[in-house]
Amino acid sequence: MLLNLLRSELQALGVADASVNEHGVLMATVPATTSRPGVPTIGFIAHVDTSPEMPGDNVKPIVHRQYDGRDLVLPDDPSSVLRLADNPPLAACIGEDIVTASGLTLLGADDKAGVAEIMAAAEYLMAHPEIAHGVVRIAFTPDEEIGRGTVHFDVTHFGAYCAYTLDGSSRGELEVENFSADSMTFTFQGFNTHPGFAKKRMVNAIKVAADFLTRLPSGEAPETTEEYEGFAHPFVVDARVDRTSVKVLIRDFDEDRLRDRERRLDALAHATVADHPGSAVTITVEEQYRNMREVLQRHPEVADRARQAIERTGLEVRLKPIRGGTDGAWLSFMGLPTPNLFAGEHNFHSRLEWVSAQDMDRAVAVIVELCKVWNELTH
Repeated sequence: MLLNLLRSELQALGVADASVNEHGVLMATVPATTSRPGVPTIGFIAHVDTSPEMPGDNVKPIVHRQYDGRDLVLPDDPSSVLRLADNPPLAACIGEDIVTASGLTLLGADDKAGVAEIMAAAEYLMAHPEIAHGVVRIAFTPDEEIGRGTVHFDVTHFGAYCAYTLDGSSRGELEVENFSADSMTFTFQGFNTHPGFAKKRMVNAIKVAADFLTRLPSGEAPETTEEYEGFAHPFVVDARVDRTSVKVLIRDFDEDRLRDRERRLDALAHATVADHPGSAVTITVEEQYRNMREVLQRHPEVADRARQAIERTGLEVRLKPIRGGTDGAWLSFMGLPTPNLFAGEHNFHSRLEWVSAQDMDRAVAVIVELCKVWNELTH
């Protein structure tokens, strides 16, 4: 088990309290070296699970040394080709070492890149006690990819003032806001009878649901939006003639706009059944997560010190919103302000996933610098 291996490696580095609880959450402490009083405890967090959307077993990583811009054909599936033309961030990595899988699986950089970077930073800090820093807490979690990464995370036991997830993309990125998210389930009720005797009696709920789907605004879909634009995304349909349910993800950075999307879809569903006599619809809304910006703006120093650390390593800070969820959102609302830092991951959840080894080194440098910044700026 990866978590047990990580625990053993941390203990071998001298991190004596590394432990894994019954829920598969690893926590550990790099002791303080500072003589300054009152330096806050900070944390670094990554998740060990990988996306269930692609195979993640028997990964065969390949290091493409000194990438020169050529197409990278992945040997176990020659149809899997990593092309510079399709991946603009590769241009910034010319001359660096690009790591991919072999074409049949995920690489698992999401989020094992973050795990490796936190481990490397812990090793460096333990080997260099002359670097003054406060207490540094480490956590590795399971189940982030299925939205349950923080269900068993004990914020009180973690004991940090703030934390940073290492689960982002291009070098220099700092993410302090994410989608607010709900899911809506539309259950269309029809009436089923023998199709040979169905005239003026059958009401096909599948067709009602299909009509509803065709009415969804095409300009408000994942495939037609970017940056701060929200969307509605139907992703599961359970279809039967008498009863068909459609699950729709609702996303927006603004809470009022999120509610407006939900009201409009509610009206759209009722307008649809009004055009299909004998049909009906029931609608349920499930809250999923909220924009961590709401919490982080009350603790501006958390992001400000991340900015300083990134700049002190010679990188340009790139503030960008997360068009998705993050454990940091849940943790922030649980009382642990947690923005997200770059880890170098690209093409998440894909056979074409890749990471630059040098970007991973840069992420390690930012972690170390961030520990120093918190120590130096504590009064």
